[in-house]
Amino acid sequence: MAEIGKDIIHAKSLLEAGKLVGIPTETVYGLAGNALNPDAVASIFETKKRPSFDPLIIHSDSMEKIKRWVLEIPEKLKILADEFWPGPLTLLLPRESIVPDLVTSGLDRVAVRIPSHPLTLELLKSLEFPLAAPSANPFGYISPTRPEHVQKQLGDQIPYILDGGACRVGLESTIVGIEDDQIFIYRLGGLDVRDIEALVGSVQIKTHSSSNPAAPGLLESHYAPSKPFILGDLDQLIQDHKHDKKRIGILSLQRIFSNMPIESQMMLSEKGDLKEAAQNLFAAMRALDELDLDLILAERMPDQGLGKAINDRLNRAAAK
Repeated sequence: MAEIGKDIIHAKSLLEAGKLVGIPTETVYGLAGNALNPDAVASIFETKKRPSFDPLIIHSDSMEKIKRWVLEIPEKLKILADEFWPGPLTLLLPRESIVPDLVTSGLDRVAVRIPSHPLTLELLKSLEFPLAAPSANPFGYISPTRPEHVQKQLGDQIPYILDGGACRVGLESTIVGIEDDQIFIYRLGGLDVRDIEALVGSVQIKTHSSSNPAAPGLLESHYAPSKPFILGDLDQLIQDHKHDKKRIGILSLQRIFSNMPIESQMMLSEKGDLKEAAQNLFAAMRALDELDLDLILAERMPDQGLGKAINDRLNRAAAK
């Protein structure tokens, strides 16, 4: 199994040797490899069993380094980077030829970000190359938000997991790009759309699923538990399934159902706080998936703020 620790020098040496390392970010844990080394990038796809048409995000620690790997940063996107980096913002930018085709799935834009986690920022500062780092889980499964999640899923395939504790945000980054001077959001994530619009004006949300996505994380079925996962009105869903003689798990925002076993219920935020719900989402889905259940029932969040991004993940989990 992988060693778990806080040794940045050891992580650096493994990455320089073309190995993969689990790394913490404020969003989720990433499976990191040298983004400029095609063999290391291929290992990421192989380890995750991720289809090669699903592009990766590359991570670095500074705008100065990022400029080495992109052709330009349009002014509106630079405004967002200045405000939200380090943080849960990914920008789609025209790439330099040094970025391997495998990273971008042959597309002419590369997804880049500066994560906000002290351990990973220190690691990135020590490296001369960016890290490709999709979520450190088997492709399509629930994203990991703690080092032990990575250990359970990929610990027998990688040598080291950098331990940064629980992820502060818990949802993947928001992916933003620009087309003909119009800002598009390609993936809802850890940033509130309203905060983006306050800086650059109205945006268009373009998160439709595709078998050939223009940005990471856009496939229809994604973030899914292994058990059947049904999304809808919980009162009605419980009524519909209570006579099925199935062991049912419940995922709610802030309710506990007295007619269901308490041990098979996960409440994301007792106060109904969407930021707290986002932080707890993947860990709660994972905990339910590990119980002896036949079915998981879940409800949509209020469709505002981070609720939009949580609903995006829930919809993709239910698509399976």
